[in-house]
Amino acid sequence: MDDSLPSSHRFPFGLAGTYLILWAVLAINPVMRDVWWAENLPVLGVFGLLAATYPKFRFSNLAYTLMAVWMILHTIGGHYTFANVPFDFVTDFFGFERNHFDRLGHFSIGFYAFPIAEFLTRKKLAKPAVVYLFSLFAIMALAAGYEIIEWWYAALAGGEAGIEFLGSQGDIWDAQKDMLADTLGAVTALLIFRFTKRKSDEDTPPA
Repeated sequence: MDDSLPSSHRFPFGLAGTYLILWAVLAINPVMRDVWWAENLPVLGVFGLLAATYPKFRFSNLAYTLMAVWMILHTIGGHYTFANVPFDFVTDFFGFERNHFDRLGHFSIGFYAFPIAEFLTRKKLAKPAVVYLFSLFAIMALAAGYEIIEWWYAALAGGEAGIEFLGSQGDIWDAQKDMLADTLGAVTALLIFRFTKRKSDEDTPPA
């Protein structure tokens, strides 16, 4: 890595570079190219937004790491389709009847509650209680919105592409379980935010 790059920027730049390499590899011969586009457009949108706003607002390394988890999982799901990601070792170990890789992906969406809370806190836009509630509700609203998008795409695309993008695998409660996974991920992220913020406050010497 270029030694002229400030050390504070090396982690996010390295993380971004690593992800782009992974994305390029997984862009080669995906299982279904139309599903790959549908799954990757949101990821590219988030990546582009973070890159564009980086000069104005830099999140913590932990926030970037949590956001990268969803990008990586979603990119893998886009390559294989979520229902067909090689995840048999987990399915067989726990005796599941379906591939739960998509649940893991939804859980990781909840991690974005962390950067939301971090942004609101550092910009001093809300009091702590509002920060936590807004971050949680924002993820819950996003989860519901994404389930609607999945429904629209499945209805419009139809056929195998629609089924693979929907990824319900025959579970009539799939949408509800996905939203629950998003919410649990958000709760987990906010607990991490609370713990790290408290530790940061304790380590900061009094003025």
